[in-house]
Amino acid sequence: MNDTLEILIVDDDAVHRRAVRLNMAGWGYSVTEADDGEEAVRQAHLKTFDLILMDIRMTRMSGLEALEQIKKIQPAVPVIIMTAYASVETAVSAMKMGADDYLTKPLNYDELQIKIERTAERRRLKNENEYLKERLGEKFDRRNLIGRSEPMIRLLEMVEQVAATQATVLVTGESGTGKEMIANAIHFNSPRRESSFVKINCAALTETLLESELFGHEKGAFTGADRRREGKFVQADGGSIFLDEVSEMSPAMQVKLLRVLQERELTRVGGQDVVKVDVRLIAASNKDLKKEIREGRFREDLFYRLNVVALTLPPLRERAEDIPLLAQHFLTLFARRNAKTISGFTPRAMQKLAAYTWPGNVRELMNAVERAVVLSRSDTVDEDELVFPMADQSLSPDAPRSPAPTAGLPLEEVERQSILEAVKAAGGNKSEAARRLGITRKTLRKKLAKYESN
Repeated sequence: MNDTLEILIVDDDAVHRRAVRLNMAGWGYSVTEADDGEEAVRQAHLKTFDLILMDIRMTRMSGLEALEQIKKIQPAVPVIIMTAYASVETAVSAMKMGADDYLTKPLNYDELQIKIERTAERRRLKNENEYLKERLGEKFDRRNLIGRSEPMIRLLEMVEQVAATQATVLVTGESGTGKEMIANAIHFNSPRRESSFVKINCAALTETLLESELFGHEKGAFTGADRRREGKFVQADGGSIFLDEVSEMSPAMQVKLLRVLQERELTRVGGQDVVKVDVRLIAASNKDLKKEIREGRFREDLFYRLNVVALTLPPLRERAEDIPLLAQHFLTLFARRNAKTISGFTPRAMQKLAAYTWPGNVRELMNAVERAVVLSRSDTVDEDELVFPMADQSLSPDAPRSPAPTAGLPLEEVERQSILEAVKAAGGNKSEAARRLGITRKTLRKKLAKYESN
């Protein structure tokens, strides 16, 4: 039972009001009394309540009049109406004006307690949902997405611009680059952020299951369909839907998806009724859809419907300067999650992170850091604790390594030494040095220009 609820009892019958107050006090609630609708309105101006229990018929101001005014002061406060007359009309009027429930006098106190607890639980869930949406909005704020490299800065600027619109978005990039994170950022910074955000991985389901999941089905549509079920598009109505790995849809499913995008309507599996939907679509693929079109695996007309705004996530090897930021972020996250006091990486470890090509992108980096944190026995992660299962096994473990920088140097200096040593090892060939470092030649040139100017 919630012993922190602040409840206002409104009743001009002093004896009845006192009896209700004593019962509620016994249940652990904090109770304020009002002997009339006018006093209830005054109290609502003075104090925020978790629930109001109010009589309908009172001498100076009725419960319905008070309800109307209180809802202007505290729109979210739940109100339970009491009436000595089991009048359906009165109850309906009260509910239309914002009351959450009603009871008839004489009160059944067991029923009253149940209704209070249910009403309080509904409000708690609503507040929790709003809080989670607010936190998600903060988490996926463009400014909180990690990346200071030029490709990421340009991408995040586009995310901010696109989020404010209703446009369909196609997010492409290699596996592990963070396509779902970008989809989250688009929805939670959009005008639809207060509505549902539904996600589905198209590669994880068979064609039949995917159709049912997306569009819903009628009772008896197939074996096991014992009731009607609404699909993801209906669940996302008014909000957004994220279709990951959209390139894995069968040709038949592509046709059905195209209809939803064109007509903004769908038909449940096994049904005839047309259902209108208002949904913003964000799709993602790790494949080159233009190549898929040329090879006959993806519809060109669907591609153009999806590709209204295209966002391409750069692989981690093309944004090497973000690696230290991401690695430190994951280290802090997993150290806290595993109750470890690990502050950072040794210079050798950071050099190893910077030199690797990351075929698994950010997801691989995250997994490598988590493993290192779990296995680390000191307050820093060293190079031996960083294991890359996807590393090229043809590289000999005995191959000569670049000399490690002096311990304790800033990350910027570690990066500088790594780049200069790579250029030297490549005999001054900048293209080869960039390839070994896992960055673009353009990024390497900018880095070298920066070092020369300092």
